[in-house]
Amino acid sequence: MIAPNAIPHDAIPHDAIPFDDRGLLLGEGLFETLLALDGEVRHLDAHLDRMAGGCAVLGLPFDRAEAEGLCRRMIPATGRVALRLTLTGGSGGRGLDRPADQAPRLFARAAPVAPVTTPARAVLSTVRRNEGSPASRLKTLAYVDSVLARAEAVAAGADEALMLNNRGELVCGAAANLFWVADGRLFTPALHCGVLPGITRARLLAAQAVEEVAVGPEALDGVEAVFLTNSLIGLRPVSRLGERAFEPHPLVERLRAALPA
Repeated sequence: MIAPNAIPHDAIPHDAIPFDDRGLLLGEGLFETLLALDGEVRHLDAHLDRMAGGCAVLGLPFDRAEAEGLCRRMIPATGRVALRLTLTGGSGGRGLDRPADQAPRLFARAAPVAPVTTPARAVLSTVRRNEGSPASRLKTLAYVDSVLARAEAVAAGADEALMLNNRGELVCGAAANLFWVADGRLFTPALHCGVLPGITRARLLAAQAVEEVAVGPEALDGVEAVFLTNSLIGLRPVSRLGERAFEPHPLVERLRAALPA
């Protein structure tokens, strides 16, 4: 691990975000959370591809070279670091209409992060994702649904919340993609359910046969295993879902070793 004061700060803006920033006022913008190990940013191209795609949907300009350089400058030579890259809609006037000369604001912050070595305890959340919103498939700054779902899980003594969409279909965790094993087969919610296309999710789909489905929470009744994925945790098994406990599963353990964070 590295000390917080060992992280370079030259790429962090020294001025406060102004009160007219559209990311602050309207949640207009995107972010990526990346993992760096001993000076190497993991899967940087995939993260930048996703941010570029999100900017295209939102109609925001994106300077990929600037973003890549910013990420690389932020990373110390040693240690395990979580890097958050944030792009806001920039400054604007009152209301929803964008200024003609909109200039997005790009910045990054880095912090030491320990690996997650314990399985997760999960509960079903009452907070729903809106599968009809374009934002459900983008990593936007408007993350309050996930904040509320995670808070609900913590209040229930769990680590993570499993979220449904407005149709009652399984979607994801508050901050992770969702997978499960049933009858020896691997399943995950389909993107059209309102799923964020995770970087680790894509790696897993490329390495293993996975069925993308639109199903309700009853699909988890009687499954052999449940696990979560994201760029910081890699593959994290779920040891308990509500009142049901899960034992370690050989397929999950194999995938976890094959696709580390």
